[in-house]
Amino acid sequence: MTGAAAANQPVPLLAVRDLRVYFSPAGQDGPPVRAVDAVSFDLADGAALGIVGETASGKTSIARALLGLHPPGSTRGSIRLTGQELVDLLEEEWRPIRWRRVAMAAQSSGSAFDPLYRLGEQIAEPLRAHLGLAGREAQERVEALARRVGLEPRHLRAYPHQLSGGEKQRAMLAMALCCGPELLVLDEPTSGQDVLSRARLIDLLDQIRQESGAGLLLISHDLAAVARLTGRVAVLYAGKLVEVGPTAAVLAHPRHPYTWGLLNAYPNMTTARDLRGIRGRLPDPADPPPGCRFHPRCTQAVERCRHEEPPLALAGDRLVACHLGGLQTLLRADGLRKVFSGHGRPGPEEERVEAVREASLELLEGEVVALVGETGSGKTTLGRLLVGLLQADGGRVVFEGQDLAAASGRQRKALQRRIQLVAQDPFDAVSPRLTVAEIVREPLDVQKVGPAAEREEKVRRALQAVGLPVDPAFLTRRAHELSGGQLQRVAIARALVLDPKLIVADEPVSMLDASEQAKLINLLKEIQNERGMGLLLISHDLALVRKVADRIVVMRDGEIVEEGLAGRVVAQPRHPYTRALLEAAPAFAWEDVEERDEGGVILEKQSVIPAQAGIHPE
Repeated sequence: MTGAAAANQPVPLLAVRDLRVYFSPAGQDGPPVRAVDAVSFDLADGAALGIVGETASGKTSIARALLGLHPPGSTRGSIRLTGQELVDLLEEEWRPIRWRRVAMAAQSSGSAFDPLYRLGEQIAEPLRAHLGLAGREAQERVEALARRVGLEPRHLRAYPHQLSGGEKQRAMLAMALCCGPELLVLDEPTSGQDVLSRARLIDLLDQIRQESGAGLLLISHDLAAVARLTGRVAVLYAGKLVEVGPTAAVLAHPRHPYTWGLLNAYPNMTTARDLRGIRGRLPDPADPPPGCRFHPRCTQAVERCRHEEPPLALAGDRLVACHLGGLQTLLRADGLRKVFSGHGRPGPEEERVEAVREASLELLEGEVVALVGETGSGKTTLGRLLVGLLQADGGRVVFEGQDLAAASGRQRKALQRRIQLVAQDPFDAVSPRLTVAEIVREPLDVQKVGPAAEREEKVRRALQAVGLPVDPAFLTRRAHELSGGQLQRVAIARALVLDPKLIVADEPVSMLDASEQAKLINLLKEIQNERGMGLLLISHDLALVRKVADRIVVMRDGEIVEEGLAGRVVAQPRHPYTRALLEAAPAFAWEDVEERDEGGVILEKQSVIPAQAGIHPE
């Protein structure tokens, strides 16, 4: 940008550049705690920015730096409010800025108020100190602010301990608004609120932002509140920004693996699957890992990520800090076709079966995709095409950027080692002549992985990972000596022993009872998340896969007829076939039954399942 062009750019309300907040460890020697590390962003006048991230990611440290609340010397870089530098201001220089120009509603509203004074007196304090209001004028202003945030006169006469958490949060908001600040900083305003109070507070904040015209910096782990109140969002991890962009785009289609993990862990009513956290934990801010700080938890980290810190660079409509440009596609299938003939060779048209027709799908790093459809829809054939057990008659499969069909013999062998299949019937998938140890070790033997001792250790670790014993008595058993659940776990251990990047599980629990199904599907999900693998779960059971899948792909007569986020497909199916599958899924049909006396008064009311109903479609 030329000097003239830069001069024509409007000065942002808030310009943060290379912000660093470092603390010395309390009472001990050692490296400083790097709470915020080289963070930069702008906020235009009247705009709203959300900052999200896990607890201890540095969000509140940014908020406190904007108001000069950190110890002297701990904040470095630049914070400009309409061009005025705020870093290194003296305490007396902050007096005309705090409350008047920048105000914050803190997260811990319970400890923000003095327990010895009534709430109304405390809300009036900034009016007296900064606007010179007193007496009746201050009281009227406080009452007007209270009405604005949904408080009544009785709340103003109460002491802090006499109010609920939600009421104190509203009082804190009234205090932040009292001097009409240019910038309003809200630190976790919805935390600790019940769902109705939270909804009312979000409506109130939206109304206040539009009426006041103040800039809003919303710090929150409440992604739904951020989606409602902000136009842009910044994702913070271990003191570093990893993704910044339009709120709707970032939350709908996250690019950074950490952002994707945050969304997967967020509970909301549109999510059908069970929640899962991000594997691993935040690094020690006093000793962050070299390179990308997220790499120890990332499913797609490469060697460069371990040594070189990625810059926050432009990627389409947003900024992303990732050497690979963001979340990668692990597996992609384009236009796959497979035709079978009754004679095993091309024959008359009526003898040809198009098992898979122009099927395309993709699976992202660390993602769980469910492929569903009725028996004969082509699911298993498609799964076998993806792992290379069948040769496609058209289309291609790309795994980790490599076309499987174009790979050489050695390359193909290495790639296939990273894709493993768990078959539907483990009794057909394993040799009855082999022991448990031999079944699990066989892929290592075929791939010639390491010496014998290393293979035995890998076998033991794989069996332990699926919750099976490793004593000699169990290792020497054969398939017919195991239960169905045990043998399926052995089959999963066999798939895990090569440390694959992707598992294709074909109806892995269809032959088990409900209890074993639940235990095994939870085990698969836990292993997938902990190891950072991709999982393609092939099933006809929508009620089951909706609990574990991030996305659902629906297949009928060899074609993919619908796909999307699991919550969307379950709640708002678009294809008639998907709706039919959902209607046929098992569900208890509850019915309210009332017992009344002779006068018609209800004596007892309860929900039961009518005997003739049993389990039927919803």
